Amino acid sequence: MILLSAQNIAKTYMERKVLDDVSFFLNEGDKVGIIGINGTGKSTLLRILAGAEEPDSGNVIRTNGIRISYLPQIPEFEPHGSVLEQVMLHLPADLKEAKTFEAKSILGKLGITDETRDISTLSGGEKRRAGIAAALIQPSDVLLLDEPTNHIDNETVRLLEEQLLKYRGAIVMVTHDRYFLNRITRKIVEVDRGKIFEYEGNYSTYLEQKAQREVDAEAKERKNRSLYRQELEWIRRGVRARGTKSKDRIARFHELENREKPAEAEKMQLQSVSSRLGKKTVEIHAITKAVNGRMLIHDFSYQLPRDARIGIVGQNGAGKSTLIKMLCGQISPDNGSIELGDTVRIGYFSQECESMDPNQRVIDYIRGTAERIQTPDGTVTAATMLERFLFTSELQWNRIEKLSGGERKRLYLLKVLMTAPNVLLLDEPTNDLDIATLTILEDYLRSFQGAVLAISHDRYFLDKMASEIWELTGNGEVRRYNGNYQDYMEKALPENATEKPKKQTEKKERVFNGRKKLKFSFKEQREYDTIDDEIADLEEQIRLTETEITASVSDYVKLQELSDRKEELEVLLAEKMERWVYLNDLAERIANGEME
Repeated sequence: MILLSAQNIAKTYMERKVLDDVSFFLNEGDKVGIIGINGTGKSTLLRILAGAEEPDSGNVIRTNGIRISYLPQIPEFEPHGSVLEQVMLHLPADLKEAKTFEAKSILGKLGITDETRDISTLSGGEKRRAGIAAALIQPSDVLLLDEPTNHIDNETVRLLEEQLLKYRGAIVMVTHDRYFLNRITRKIVEVDRGKIFEYEGNYSTYLEQKAQREVDAEAKERKNRSLYRQELEWIRRGVRARGTKSKDRIARFHELENREKPAEAEKMQLQSVSSRLGKKTVEIHAITKAVNGRMLIHDFSYQLPRDARIGIVGQNGAGKSTLIKMLCGQISPDNGSIELGDTVRIGYFSQECESMDPNQRVIDYIRGTAERIQTPDGTVTAATMLERFLFTSELQWNRIEKLSGGERKRLYLLKVLMTAPNVLLLDEPTNDLDIATLTILEDYLRSFQGAVLAISHDRYFLDKMASEIWELTGNGEVRRYNGNYQDYMEKALPENATEKPKKQTEKKERVFNGRKKLKFSFKEQREYDTIDDEIADLEEQIRLTETEITASVSDYVKLQELSDRKEELEVLLAEKMERWVYLNDLAERIANGEME
């Protein structure tokens, strides 16, 4: 059953067409992830689906009675009122009392234990969590989420995953969190140059399908180019269109000449740019820092290696940004000291992003830092660097006010890198950046000739970037773990560690340096092949049971039986969902060639 359909949608912003005659259909139970480069219209499409914005042309048809819950990038609340009141603000009056306990429970799980606080006292991350609670508490058939994982810590992301896996309605979300996409979605919609392309499956499947689509398109184009050369030679011989066959052949030639060629994928090229870093880098000597009477960092010492790749994690408010700001000299420790080597040049990417003059042109913003920069390939101008960051010649002469939030973040990142730093301090660099930018940033950091410390809740990013994890506990302790985020999870949070597949004794497995290559057991493979159908069957049984409950309101005995049956089915569904997460995570690790 189609819940909503958007047909022939077009939308233009400031002479820039972001959606060009696109159509989208959402069915019951769909779990859709929307991806694309910043500024391509992802959030615009979501707002149009939610009814928060009207298209220039086309229309959105919603099934009668459909209930939609929408989480925008910036949650909308009244200026004042308790957190609980704000979360339940848009609930129907007859549901508020019944939903109070559930609202408090969700807020507690998301880390907001005092629901009586005034909404104005919440931090940006806390308001984001309150917005998530408001979206989840709303009775809905469709959940629309715009960057739900932005500005929340890793623990909250995991809790949100659990809530969404239990949600039986349809989900459409814009997100750059690739692990999140893999575990929640079953369809990927890519927005590119005003058009949308749909792929069945999660993010890993999307990557495979897109690569195949590009290979097929290139093969077809090679064939067309070869055919065009042959026909061009025939035309040049001066063949006259006397017969029907000749006329048809000339017509085919003109079709080939005017054919629509496959668009080349825009690829951001980030070349490692840094200045020489001497032997002495950053030395931290027994620093202590408290904020508002709360001890965040106590007696912490460290000497930063020149090639450090450190990921910093911890709950919101644990002191992660405070630590980074001390390292770059914006604030001072209460006790202890931080010494920088003579050659240290820090590049600081702030979570808040610096203020930009909306009337300034994009190219002038970068020229204000450097007109030219030395790269491994030679001297490169500011205009060339902007092109490598996907800012076309036309965009470079636009005013900053015309850029999307994600494009401004990308521009700000370029400015930081244009200073040629040798120590990079990145505070939540993954917020608001698209997947294409994140992928290239990860490649850039691998070749960067210097030290990197990055605060991030993006587990995929930390797995790619980090060789050491620092966990700030919020009580002054800084715990250090060797390895990436997955290693940290297994060491620091054994109860959340991914279950290891059982060893098989039937046949010998290939061993590398004493470690066995991950693989499915026979039982796991069979379960992996059938679990999607089993989940769909359980969801259908729950739906049918709910229909029977609605039709049996006067038969109290039957109503109790049906309620018990529904509860049993929901328990089974939750168990299957947890198993689905494990099996898909294992399948991904097997595909990446990981070892036990």
